Amino acid sequence: MSSIVTNQGIVHYEAYGRGQPVILLHGWLGSWGYWLRTMETLKRQYRCYALDFWGFGDSGKRRSSYQVTDFVDLVDQFMERLGIDAAPIVGHSMGGTVAVCLALTKPERVKRVIVVDSPIAGNSLNIFLRLAGKPWVANIVWHLPVMLKFGIKLFSPFIVKDWPNWYQMITRDLSSTTLEAFFSSINSLHQTDLSVELPNVNTPIMGIYGVGDNVVAPSQANVIMKNAWVPRIKVMKDCKHFPMLDAPQAFNSTLADFLAWEFTPPV
Repeated sequence: MSSIVTNQGIVHYEAYGRGQPVILLHGWLGSWGYWLRTMETLKRQYRCYALDFWGFGDSGKRRSSYQVTDFVDLVDQFMERLGIDAAPIVGHSMGGTVAVCLALTKPERVKRVIVVDSPIAGNSLNIFLRLAGKPWVANIVWHLPVMLKFGIKLFSPFIVKDWPNWYQMITRDLSSTTLEAFFSSINSLHQTDLSVELPNVNTPIMGIYGVGDNVVAPSQANVIMKNAWVPRIKVMKDCKHFPMLDAPQAFNSTLADFLAWEFTPPV
């Protein structure tokens, strides 16, 4: 277990492997642990860093703001403290949105972007996630933890294939999340729309989406294909919102191929 102290709070991270750095970002209510299999696969070629966003996992929670822009600052500060000038940024769901924002605001930090079932436009989120961003809804749900866990368990088969193990992971991570992080981050994500700005990302972007995703509309892959400068898309037929859990071998192979791709900018 490792951590760094930034001027906005403690950032917990785990690191695996040797080689060129790769940074992995989790989604809403998640933590670094979702990337464990991926890190184990890539560790022979890359030094993988998986972070916990502020308000989640084991990172600091003494904050009043958990916006997407705050998490962009977190990644930038993390790279600065560890001496990582630039790296590929891999993000699942909210983490992918953060990765795109980082590529827009700090292009020198990002070698390429990989988004996994991420919303480019916040209105692609499931209606239940959009409602969770409303403080009054979040307050009611948060103070009824039994009902919250029951709801997650009820819908988990529609979110991930191996839902019993995922349910254990999400309830563990939920216990490490604050109310403010719970609703503030998802509300910020809902309000974010990067569709117009996507052509300004000056590095290749790969979108990996599960056909059966019921959390973020898989049609976001089309947004990337139409608007990104150099887009690559992988649609995973037997996957839902967590392709790295639903089909780890196929997912990790796709990711490794893109990371190793020798890109020549178009003239």
